[in-house]
Amino acid sequence: MASLKDIKRKVGAVQKTKQITRAMNMVAASKFKSAQMRMENFRPYAGKFMDVLNSLALRVESIAHPLLAVREPKRIRVICMTSDRGLCGGFNTNLIKSTERFLREKSGEGKEISLINVGRKGRDYFRKKANIIAQRVDVLSKFDMTLAVSVADEVINPFIKEEYDELYLIYNQFVNVSVQRPTVVRLFPLPSVGQGTENDSETHLDYVYEPSEETLLQKLLPMYVHVLLYRALLETSAGENGARMAAMDNATSNCEELISSLTLKMNKARQAAITAELMDIVGGTEALAKG
Repeated sequence: MASLKDIKRKVGAVQKTKQITRAMNMVAASKFKSAQMRMENFRPYAGKFMDVLNSLALRVESIAHPLLAVREPKRIRVICMTSDRGLCGGFNTNLIKSTERFLREKSGEGKEISLINVGRKGRDYFRKKANIIAQRVDVLSKFDMTLAVSVADEVINPFIKEEYDELYLIYNQFVNVSVQRPTVVRLFPLPSVGQGTENDSETHLDYVYEPSEETLLQKLLPMYVHVLLYRALLETSAGENGARMAAMDNATSNCEELISSLTLKMNKARQAAITAELMDIVGGTEALAKG
């Protein structure tokens, strides 16, 4: 059995850890509230933007913009969005596993794959396991649409110049504090724009466009990429802080259980020490009495 002094030291260490995890939980909760508000405020805009863009794309030919071009997918690029910091449960682990599985699947089909990392954790993991052509680290603590535009600029022109054939985005879709679902979205060629059925087109509002549909499409399609990337960034930010809040809450509960267990063990050790001392006193007394 460990000595009483060692157990007391362990209890003190766990109590300090509990203070740290509780503080991190409070910080994550504060950040989560702000991130969730930003995400929920942007979702309606993104949805309406997609409605208008789909309605517009249904009225033009698929060759109206190079971002709609479909080519044989020999070269693929993947944007992987993770967090910059850890201590957020399985948030990064689940996403990295999904990305690895996707890369393995595409590599097995003979595709040439390159990776763009947004977030330090993904960059650190894939540094020696994939062909990383660009990275953004230490940017998720505070960001705006500028970050989405910057990432989009690195993928739009190369696709138009036919430097690669398909682009995928892998990120954690926020469901709730405890659930962040790894999601794979194909960005190029744009999968959802202009692919509605005739019944779908009848349900859309009949917008009147000025200038022409083709001219608007030239402007809106790059914005579509900005909107998708920014939404993914917001989902990642909210999911990271929600996952960290849940992880730190679990860690605090585990610390409390461990303190309770160590306290019980400490009391038993103290009682054993007292009993041993009493036995020594009784034994000494008996020895003196016999002498």
